[in-house]
Amino acid sequence: MTEFERVFWIVLDSVGIGELSDAADYGDVGRNTLGHIAESRPLEIPNLVRLGLANIAPLKHQTPTAAPIGAYGKGATRSPGKDTTTGHWEMAGVWLDQAFPVYKNGFPKELIEEFEKQIGRKTIGNKPASGTEIIKELGEEHVRTGKPIVYTSGDSVFQIATHEDVIPIADLYRMCEIARKLLDGPHRVGRVIARPFTGTPGNFVRTTRRHDYAVDPPKPMLMDVLAERKVRVFGIGKIHDIYNGRGVEEYVTTKGNTDGMEKMTAAASERKSGLIFCNLVDFDMLYGHRKDVEGFAKSLEEFDRLLANFLALLSLSDLLMITADHGCDPDSRWPTTDHSREYVPILAYSPGGGAGVSLGVRDTLADMGQTIAENFGTAIPHGKSFLNEMKKQRSNEVAM
Repeated sequence: MTEFERVFWIVLDSVGIGELSDAADYGDVGRNTLGHIAESRPLEIPNLVRLGLANIAPLKHQTPTAAPIGAYGKGATRSPGKDTTTGHWEMAGVWLDQAFPVYKNGFPKELIEEFEKQIGRKTIGNKPASGTEIIKELGEEHVRTGKPIVYTSGDSVFQIATHEDVIPIADLYRMCEIARKLLDGPHRVGRVIARPFTGTPGNFVRTTRRHDYAVDPPKPMLMDVLAERKVRVFGIGKIHDIYNGRGVEEYVTTKGNTDGMEKMTAAASERKSGLIFCNLVDFDMLYGHRKDVEGFAKSLEEFDRLLANFLALLSLSDLLMITADHGCDPDSRWPTTDHSREYVPILAYSPGGGAGVSLGVRDTLADMGQTIAENFGTAIPHGKSFLNEMKKQRSNEVAM
């Protein structure tokens, strides 16, 4: 008998809550995504505060609630790195011994030459860059020459940007598949990403046909053990791509946070059991990497408004978990646009109980995955479940 019939798991991409103890190793001392956004101006996030967000760590202009309706705490990333794949994999029970490679000066010449040979075209770019900025800089040259734009970032990614009218989307995807096979061994990046765009010079815009090509996670991880138990997993956003599709029975992509929450709402109506796992990427893609503090603040407020409606849909047998995969502090005191090595918030809520439980500081993001695994009668290799802590509170509330 499962404790919760449905688990909704929302990852607020990049919404960290303060530097980890090893932040100095990453040049991230003092970085605090939520903390610095809260400092910028008062945030209207009453639902997140009601769940316990301001009880996790001090947030300027926010008062910790005396009686949070959710369980609350923060999680440390045990694996080295501070990227999407590392964070999501650890949530599912995978600990990495070494970080995925990053390329602060672009990819090695011999690697690019081999890629060009295999795709039959020369490339341009080959440097770390913001995706929107590099198509402003090189988009016109790409349109004129047909040369794909290759770039990277502070993440372990090999990104290929092409105009949909110059290189058909199927050809872009084929190039990504070639790159994925090529990028192995010491160059085994976390993700190869197709970044199609359209428009005219000065007005280039990225389209929604992005596609991520991840490496296959080690076995077993959360989705593997859930599949063995015949627990259905529904992915929303880039969840399917992050885990290379393994164990994600069905999935939908999203056009942004609002679309993601609309699809979460539809899932709450259509799916009566299992794990509904969602990544909301706007915080990272549109605001963190672009160092847009005000945009980030407004996006958090937008999510909070959408959350109010979603909370009303939950039943006594539902569990909602809200977390992040890393930070991406947009504060201008740090010139970098890279992710930041931070704790992530953990909020867990059910109308059936668990209110006011302090989860403390969790040693690994895998504690969340282990909680979900235990709920469905199984286990993953790493992590300590906090299901029992919520169950005790639930039992106390029933007894009262």
